[in-house]
Amino acid sequence: MSYSFNHVHLKAPDPGATADWYVKAFEFEIINDENPRPQGDRFIRCRTKDGIAVNISSDRTGETMGGGDASAHWGLEHFGIEVDDIDAEFKRLEGLGAKILDGPTKTPTGLIIGFIQAPDDVRIEVMQLS
Repeated sequence: MSYSFNHVHLKAPDPGATADWYVKAFEFEIINDENPRPQGDRFIRCRTKDGIAVNISSDRTGETMGGGDASAHWGLEHFGIEVDDIDAEFKRLEGLGAKILDGPTKTPTGLIIGFIQAPDDVRIEVMQLS
């Protein structure tokens, strides 16, 4: 059996505002916006410039959501975005409301990494390859 990565799914109290932030921050493309779906939620399908699907939805009817956590934690902890100039990107992302959590830090291999807190307490690793 073969496996292929399909998507990342983010939950947000305001999926439209969250999707708009990712469009501005990382040039996501909004593919479709179901509002509401039969399950009672708003469901927005986005795509990154390199083709990864990112779904953003609100709570479904009767669904109770736990709080977000942009700190290091067990489970799905973050996803990574490659950039050409991490210092410029940190400055730009801060201007869009992101909070810098750590870095940028140069690793022994030359990779430069840092972490931001995006809307809805999502942790994102921003990385500049050498």
